[in-house]
Amino acid sequence: MSKIAFIFPGQGSQTVGMGKELADKYPEVQAYFTKADERLESELTSVIFDGPQEELTQTTNAQPALLTTSIAILDRLKSEGITADYTAGHSLGEYSALVAAGALRFEDAVYAVRKRGEFMEEAVPSGEGTMAAVLGMPREPLKEITDLVTKEGHPVGLANLNCPGQIVISGTVKGVELASEKAKEAGAKRVIPLQVSGPFHSQLMKPAADQFVSILDSITIEDAAVPVIANVTAEPVTNREEIKRLLIEQLYSPVQWEDSVEKLLELDVDTFIEVGPGKVLSGLVKKVNRRVKTYTVQDEASLEQTIQALKEEAK
Repeated sequence: MSKIAFIFPGQGSQTVGMGKELADKYPEVQAYFTKADERLESELTSVIFDGPQEELTQTTNAQPALLTTSIAILDRLKSEGITADYTAGHSLGEYSALVAAGALRFEDAVYAVRKRGEFMEEAVPSGEGTMAAVLGMPREPLKEITDLVTKEGHPVGLANLNCPGQIVISGTVKGVELASEKAKEAGAKRVIPLQVSGPFHSQLMKPAADQFVSILDSITIEDAAVPVIANVTAEPVTNREEIKRLLIEQLYSPVQWEDSVEKLLELDVDTFIEVGPGKVLSGLVKKVNRRVKTYTVQDEASLEQTIQALKEEAK
């Protein structure tokens, strides 16, 4: 029997117009966008559907926008009777995974990620922190480099362990520059500076985590109905207290995405459905294991293709 994981994209996958086609066709999809506007007391939907892209890309908009779109699209999948044995999400996507697993109410999650985005933006003054993707270098020697640069007084660390040969580092501008240079000297194939507004998933995000505690205290977190693979540990979690602790740690800890995919494979998942805009996570899953089946659901056409493919497999 096939085991399915729903996986949810993180910041960077946002595009103007995402979810609009489905929202125009299905009132129950539109309802999620309306709920988000009401909960945030803002015109988030007009930013999602009409842009401009620069406004949508701002962390405080991108995070609730991606969560809203992913969960609205998920509604269509569930209405076709497709359910998951596990859920997981990349960074921000973990909140979508928790909504999908029944641990968070949608309205609480959209409010929490808006505040999360605000705190992340405020944690480090603009221009002082950054991130870079390091390609073609194993994690152990790269961690030795970031540890060394941090000891020299320029904080930097591993932030996203995405797939074999793709790791994102995060820290102060100087720390990332020095670690990038040393990584290239040590044999990294390429180092690509990322256009981000801060040093996410680094120790510099500790102030954001401290502030975020009060937000999680103010919303209801339930035990998850299906296990969620946590970014921080790459292990399944269902307990509400553990979920809360890990969401706080997630702000300043590396996203263990490669290990999360490996864990899902260990748990006999053979079908990954990426729910939400883009195909980034499906690509990363394939780089971990080319043989697994991946589907992306982001519009009417991809929804129909996925439903048809799953029905054929079930025969």
